[in-house]
Amino acid sequence: MPGRPWKLLFLGFLALGGAAEARHAHHRAHANANELAGQPGEFDYYALALSWSPSYCASHNDPQQCAGGSKLGFVLHGLWPQYAKGYPENCSTVKLPDEVRAQYAALYPSPKLIEHEWSKHGTCSGLEPADYFTLSSKLKTVLKVPPAYQSPDAPIRVDNAAFKQAFRDANGYMPDNAVLPFCSGGGRFLQEVHACYDPRGGALSCGDNEIKRSASSCGQPSFLIPNVR
Repeated sequence: MPGRPWKLLFLGFLALGGAAEARHAHHRAHANANELAGQPGEFDYYALALSWSPSYCASHNDPQQCAGGSKLGFVLHGLWPQYAKGYPENCSTVKLPDEVRAQYAALYPSPKLIEHEWSKHGTCSGLEPADYFTLSSKLKTVLKVPPAYQSPDAPIRVDNAAFKQAFRDANGYMPDNAVLPFCSGGGRFLQEVHACYDPRGGALSCGDNEIKRSASSCGQPSFLIPNVR
């Protein structure tokens, strides 16, 4: 049955995620928040950040990501542990093993990103490096980009509500505000999307702080999704 393996995978994520979420909530409710800040594995949810490559390349000269004819659309920026307000970063000095770097560097549009994403965000996940990048890969793969936004040959103008609804239609398991747009240029251009998941990978609504940031970032009546090149 088409789509059934992905549905089963996410049902597994959700089953595991409920228990993990309860443990995190209990721990955070019974500990000093300042003591937990910056500790690996102590966070509220993940934001899977996918950059819109044409917008990035409009202001960056990255030969690996922005070469003509690459036709890149949404690309992995990172998987970011988040607090309800703010986020942890650089939670440990655990190094990224060479063999893990070699195995997962292709997840990103530019190989230099993997080291940065591990040191700043991955060290806060509480996962071993290979497990962190495996989860990043799974969540990127499971999130379905609406067909109209996969590789448009012409720019698309859309409003915030229609953009979020398109992702909900493409990913029936996701609740409201589980995918949020973020814009650049004073709200004129799509910069990236954040898709939110509990610590085990089950989809959930992003935190109120992220929802407000998204609304402010894409505060124009509509925004433009530049075409791929």
